[in-house]
Amino acid sequence: MSVRELIVLGTSSQVPTRYRNHNGYLLRWDEEGILFDPGEGTQRQMIYADVTATSINRVMITHFHGDHCLGLAGMSQRLSLDRVPHPVHIHFPASGQVFYDRLRRASIYHAVAELVPHPVRQEGVVHEDERLILECRRLDHGVDTYGYRLVERDRRTMLPEVLAERGVRGRAIGELQRNGEVEVQGEVVRLDEVSVPCPGQRFAFVMDTRPCRAAIELAEGVDMLVIESTYLSSEQREANDHGHMTARQAAIIAREAGAKLVVLTHFSQRYQSLDPFLKEARAVHPNVVVAKDGRRIPIPRRQRTDNEAAEIMGSNRTATRALPGAQPALPPTAPPTAPPTVLPTVLPTVPPTAETSQVAGEMLEPDDG
Repeated sequence: MSVRELIVLGTSSQVPTRYRNHNGYLLRWDEEGILFDPGEGTQRQMIYADVTATSINRVMITHFHGDHCLGLAGMSQRLSLDRVPHPVHIHFPASGQVFYDRLRRASIYHAVAELVPHPVRQEGVVHEDERLILECRRLDHGVDTYGYRLVERDRRTMLPEVLAERGVRGRAIGELQRNGEVEVQGEVVRLDEVSVPCPGQRFAFVMDTRPCRAAIELAEGVDMLVIESTYLSSEQREANDHGHMTARQAAIIAREAGAKLVVLTHFSQRYQSLDPFLKEARAVHPNVVVAKDGRRIPIPRRQRTDNEAAEIMGSNRTATRALPGAQPALPPTAPPTAPPTVLPTVLPTVPPTAETSQVAGEMLEPDDG
């Protein structure tokens, strides 16, 4: 069963705090495991999150400030220690090649894993295959910084009830998907008669930047936008001076781009509670969550286009009634209801104190909803 989710490994800007590690985000997308901006301590956070090094096949670095890349040194060695059997592709700004080389060889170790560097020199497509396209845009942060966008290619979703009505079963389904049509009992069944369009899902990762057009382009129409919100609006001038955004500015970008779900992260160490970030952003965009270390956030599923499905079923029933000896179609069954997703919180990396509260066995930040 395919899984699409964001695993939050760290959310702190510049330095870690008692409750927030340096940046780190693992996107699980079917067979892909894409690690974004591994900061210091990423290995340990992966242990807490129950993530293995073998699940990673791609690393995307936005820029070479330490909170976004220091974990690459440890991860490079861990990939070899665990003898990851597949190549791991690493994308990073080409202007930071010297920093990449230093992190890759920060200390003595036996290099076994195959790490394939992909220096990014310009905006555009950095990888594509038959399923996915990875793109980048240059952001506004004062040093070379790229945001990344994942686009799933459009496909078609088969309608089991219509396939049954048309008598398409077993190997004939595969032939239909490969060739676009198949002959069943002397009748040609075309793919568009038994399926509906299924637009590919989209994901964007926008880290350190001032508000800019590139951020909106990256976030356009995405199902999930992971975006920095280092400051609150009360520190908007400071945010601009340091090449960052406020929670409100991040939400405005998401609203203008039509992003469906907004995940705020990269919080300044000065803030203990993250409730004000949520309140500020939700005043602009209705679907906002705050990233917390250890949290798993599912990529929102897209619903099937029921109107198109009904039209196809109706036209096929009309055609079926015209065929001699046709069997009546069975009524469609309702899809099973998925259980609610439980998002665990990782244990803090310091011993508990009187300031922490324990709820259902998990350590949570005080005053942090």
